[in-house]
Amino acid sequence: MELNWNKLDVKLSASTKKTIHEMGFERMTPVQAACIPLLLKNKDVAAEAVTGSGKTLAFIIPMLELLQNRSETLKRHEVGGIIISPTRELATQTSRVLAYFLHHVEHITQMLLIGGNSVSADVDCFKAKGANILIATPGRLEDLLMRKCDINLPAAVKSLELLVLDEADRLLDLGFEKTLTTILQYLPRQRRTGLFSATQTKDVVQLVRAGLRNPVFVTIHEKCHNKLLAEFQVFAIHGRMKGTRCKDFDSFQKAKSGVLICTDVMGRGVDIRDVNWVIQYDPPKSAAAFVHRCGRTARIGNQGSALVMLLPTEDAYVDFIYRNQKVHLVEMETPLPAADTLSCVRSIQLKDRAVMDKALRAFTSHIHAYSRYECNVILRLKDLNFGTLATGFGLLKLPKMPELQGKDVSDFEEVHIDFNSIPYMDRQRERIRQEKLKIYKKTGIWPKSDQKSKRRSCRQTEPWSLSKQHRMERKSKRDRRKIKKQQQQDSGRSKCKRKRNLCQEDIDELAKDIALIKKLKRRKISQEEFDDQFDAKNRENSCESSE
Repeated sequence: MELNWNKLDVKLSASTKKTIHEMGFERMTPVQAACIPLLLKNKDVAAEAVTGSGKTLAFIIPMLELLQNRSETLKRHEVGGIIISPTRELATQTSRVLAYFLHHVEHITQMLLIGGNSVSADVDCFKAKGANILIATPGRLEDLLMRKCDINLPAAVKSLELLVLDEADRLLDLGFEKTLTTILQYLPRQRRTGLFSATQTKDVVQLVRAGLRNPVFVTIHEKCHNKLLAEFQVFAIHGRMKGTRCKDFDSFQKAKSGVLICTDVMGRGVDIRDVNWVIQYDPPKSAAAFVHRCGRTARIGNQGSALVMLLPTEDAYVDFIYRNQKVHLVEMETPLPAADTLSCVRSIQLKDRAVMDKALRAFTSHIHAYSRYECNVILRLKDLNFGTLATGFGLLKLPKMPELQGKDVSDFEEVHIDFNSIPYMDRQRERIRQEKLKIYKKTGIWPKSDQKSKRRSCRQTEPWSLSKQHRMERKSKRDRRKIKKQQQQDSGRSKCKRKRNLCQEDIDELAKDIALIKKLKRRKISQEEFDDQFDAKNRENSCESSE
């Protein structure tokens, strides 16, 4: 597929080309190359493409071209384009992208209609300024379409050229099916419709049948991503892994290139060749461990680099590690923009509640670990900027934890959404959550897990006579232990058990066992050799005892 903007088989306006050049998009993405010509040729499009594939420009550019190429210029209160987004954040993001293009277009205006703003303010704004493109969430758009007495929006949308349903699968997952049906009833049938989603579910297919006329289905598979992942693998190792830890470690050693995300379980004693970088997200708990971590790179005469990330409040650690371990650290300038990364991380959490839960657990675990530092005089919990730290973790909201009570978190901007609307991608977990959510809405109490309720129900259903009998048995055991203890004290017997004296032969046997175990740990002998030697020694001991 040709991805050069100049090779596009439809003509773009000079203002659109100028904006594309200013934004630095030298080439099209596959979804843009496929959808822009189809929409400009009066086709309805149902596109399936992964998040981050450039879907926003795939519908903004044809929408602007259609409105600019109209035979009659749109009046101030005539709506020629509508973009429906599932969340406020996505709608706001789309509005910002559209604003870049409208800087070079004089006669086209936009308006953002989302929850959280006053409905009356939106009505007054539309009456006063009007808008040719509406970017809205489903609930707010439905509300304004049905307010015929306050604003005649149904009349304004009769000039509609293009309707876009962005993240259509997410719209349906959030329960907007009836709302979308209501909105479609107010819109003219002679329009173009673009439906964009990351997945094509059965509900999305039904929506396509209801809202699109003879649509062209576009499915984008970016194979280059798979090739990149095959060459650049990511591994994870931590202390709680049991069966797969050795397997993952061997896979990492055999890989041509890759990233290993690990805890201090890999901090020392592990020899991996050709490690270029060791990146420490935070300082280790002890100063000695810092040197061991850095020692995973630049081994046996090879070159390598080690990086430790420090907050501004942790700059004293540089002098501390120099005095303690004679390691000289050099500051590295990293002017990296974080706004786009933060938006991307948060959008991932908005799509899967499991990711949001993991982000909250990671933040709380980091705070708990930070409070247990060996050098807590330098790395003090009270010096942390919790708001900035939570932003760095990409949190949507702050967790409830005692460490945050009374702390200044003004640097953290919480995402204002209904967090109960964030679903699990796992259907079974989401079904269980929805059942609990219904109970919560009725009773105001979130139901606890099944295991806890089972234990509670077992305790409650125990007969009174049995519970009394159990109490009497426990009391009788306590009384017997008390009497026995008193008798031992009266007779002058020692409370401690007498230790068994070991002879020199026993000590020598223990030393041999320990030496054998150390050989196994250092991989000087194999597991089979260890078992053979250990069994042979046991057989000798058994023969000696029988004689």
